[in-house]
Amino acid sequence: MEYRHAAIPAVAGGLMLTLLLWWAGASADALDLDGATGALGIETVNALRSWLNPWAYDPRPGASVAATADGASYLALRDTAMQIRFVAVFLFYAAGVLLLVRRLPADRSRGWQALLALWAWGVVAGTLAVTVSAPWMIASGGRGSYRFLPQLAALASAGRTVLVPLALAAAAWTVFVTRVALRNTEPQKREDVPARTAVVAATVGTAVVAMSVVLLSYQANAARIQTMYTGGGFLGEPGDLLRQWLLLSAWSGPSGAGLWDWLLVLFGDVLLLAVVWCALRWLPGMLTRVSVPAMAVCTVCAVVLGLLVRHLWREVAVDGGTTSWHLLRAASGLGEGTSAAVLWGTLAGVTATVVLRVTGRGAQAPVRAAAGDRSGG
Repeated sequence: MEYRHAAIPAVAGGLMLTLLLWWAGASADALDLDGATGALGIETVNALRSWLNPWAYDPRPGASVAATADGASYLALRDTAMQIRFVAVFLFYAAGVLLLVRRLPADRSRGWQALLALWAWGVVAGTLAVTVSAPWMIASGGRGSYRFLPQLAALASAGRTVLVPLALAAAAWTVFVTRVALRNTEPQKREDVPARTAVVAATVGTAVVAMSVVLLSYQANAARIQTMYTGGGFLGEPGDLLRQWLLLSAWSGPSGAGLWDWLLVLFGDVLLLAVVWCALRWLPGMLTRVSVPAMAVCTVCAVVLGLLVRHLWREVAVDGGTTSWHLLRAASGLGEGTSAAVLWGTLAGVTATVVLRVTGRGAQAPVRAAAGDRSGG
């Protein structure tokens, strides 16, 4: 797919996601209307406010900041942070779509794969946008020099719950626009990758993700990561930030819980790794060309989808609660682990691509040698 064709769904999808997030943030003011608490309940209102406020462009300013002599400057900093956030959402999503629709076009044979990848990438784009704009948001609070890294970790993890449904809507719109852009073009070819090569690359790539899920996420190791440096100063206490970007899970031994319950919880991690392995196994045969950027972005999307599957398993199959409070708590966990998915998905995608190329060359060498022998004979 040419760039001029791919640019159309990239721009359309970026605008759709940006507008949906702006609309969601603007809807936060409705929660302050008379009767909202009585109609929805205090728990629901508080949950919705925590989901929507990270995307609210004009929330009520804090009294402690607005009352100071530099209150207008702090408010201007917050406006700048929100401008950066929405522009970054558009740029990150459009850049990912531009790559995905060229390497994983949403034609008839790859429609649902493209939809899932674009859905996950919308969550990633929003997470990256919040992270990029977080320093300006911290400065707008008037306490930028106090525990900067813990503040950065807290702000970077906000606003993910509302991203999941809105990213799905934006992905469906992007797939539709892509189909329209591709209506007069020939079906895109697929990369020809031997099955054994794809299996080896998928296994190695999944092992990279398993380092976080199995090794680093063990309770004792996670505690060491979070507390290995607690120095002072502007960049002191990076533990919360490291935990957010390194850990895809959290588990410990079956102490205090039954063995069966412990295994049920850990089965969610197995589902996560299974989703990653299947994606890495099938991706080389679905892409129009296996490249490092395409494999890295698609693997990040696969890890995000695996996190959503794991969350659904733990909240529905393990906990099994049906009360409104349980459903709110379950929805609040959507999008958790996206930051770590960006890091480990990128590493796994790059590693799988390297293995594909090395293993592919090793598999092609005997074939070429045999062909040369037959032609010489």
